[in-house]
Amino acid sequence: MAFISSGYNPDKPMEDRITDIGPRYYEEFYPPVIKKNKGKWLYHEILEPGIVVHVAESGDELYAVRVGGCRLMSVSHIREIMEIADKHCDGYVRWTTRNNVEFMVDSKDKVEPLKKDLLGRKQPGGCYKFPIGGTGASISNIVHTQGWIHCHTPATDASGTVKATMDVLFDEFTNMKLPAKLRVSMACCLNMCGAVHCSDIAILGYHRKPPLMDHEYLDKMCEIPLAIAACPTAAIKPSKVDLPDGTTVKSVSVNEVRCMFCGNCYTMCPSMPLTDAEGDCVVLMAGGKISNRIDAPKFSKVVVAAIDNEVPRWPTMTATIKRMVETYAADANKYERLGQWAERIGWEKFFEKCGLEFTHHLIDDFRDPAYFTWRQTTNFKFT
Repeated sequence: MAFISSGYNPDKPMEDRITDIGPRYYEEFYPPVIKKNKGKWLYHEILEPGIVVHVAESGDELYAVRVGGCRLMSVSHIREIMEIADKHCDGYVRWTTRNNVEFMVDSKDKVEPLKKDLLGRKQPGGCYKFPIGGTGASISNIVHTQGWIHCHTPATDASGTVKATMDVLFDEFTNMKLPAKLRVSMACCLNMCGAVHCSDIAILGYHRKPPLMDHEYLDKMCEIPLAIAACPTAAIKPSKVDLPDGTTVKSVSVNEVRCMFCGNCYTMCPSMPLTDAEGDCVVLMAGGKISNRIDAPKFSKVVVAAIDNEVPRWPTMTATIKRMVETYAADANKYERLGQWAERIGWEKFFEKCGLEFTHHLIDDFRDPAYFTWRQTTNFKFT
């Protein structure tokens, strides 16, 4: 018997069709001034840290006030953001890719009352709820991953390390006195949901021990072939293990020399946990960027091989990052990104000036054939 779909007319496929599944079309949320001038903006100008004016061909102006936000927000905090947007911005607000919040108004007269309201809202401890900044030659918000609050393979926390770091870099968020913009990112493990491979300064959670093996339950909880196939370095192979009670079970063994501590096996098999309080640590990287400005994009380099997880404030990590930023700010030329400064003075001098110890863990033997074969950056020139 042929299948007959009730209510579907092949001659009129859109008839009675439900089309509001998923997110709404983004253009519905444009402020009127943006919708009117889309594609017709002439220029933008940073009036002061955190406040940007965009000017259109028609003469219309849009003022954006940028405030620092957190990646994981409470419902009450979001409701307060909505309250501010309703009060000053006709309900319009946007988030940037670095978790900043931008309130947009169409008149300069509305900027000062909005700014005064934002800076007047403080936490019970006295700090700003909505600090203004993050534009131009400053440190914007840290883009980061899940950390202990949500992920199953982190070597460190994300929200905790980012909060502690931004606390010591707060002045650089609210002013624009750095030589150039400086972007900090954070990833809580090598799987790197963040952008630590190409940031000026990057925080990376790092496992230093192979997965633990719960042989007794492994065959009961895991699909062994999936755990083996998940390993990118072929460090896992099937094995039979004798338990203390004399029984023999099917399990796996790990070649520790080949293990890169990525945690892919734990994703497939809960009986192979990787997290370890003693082995997990924080790695600091520096010198990356994604822009083509002045020279080609750069990969970040490891500059501190391991810092212990000193919860809850990570004092050694934050002090090291603060020292790197202050040294860069004092020594770099105008418009020079951190990696460009390090290459100009030499990486040896970078370690010396920043007070960092150079160890054998930091030797860089990475070779990217793209530099020699693809020739795809705007900075490449035939000679």
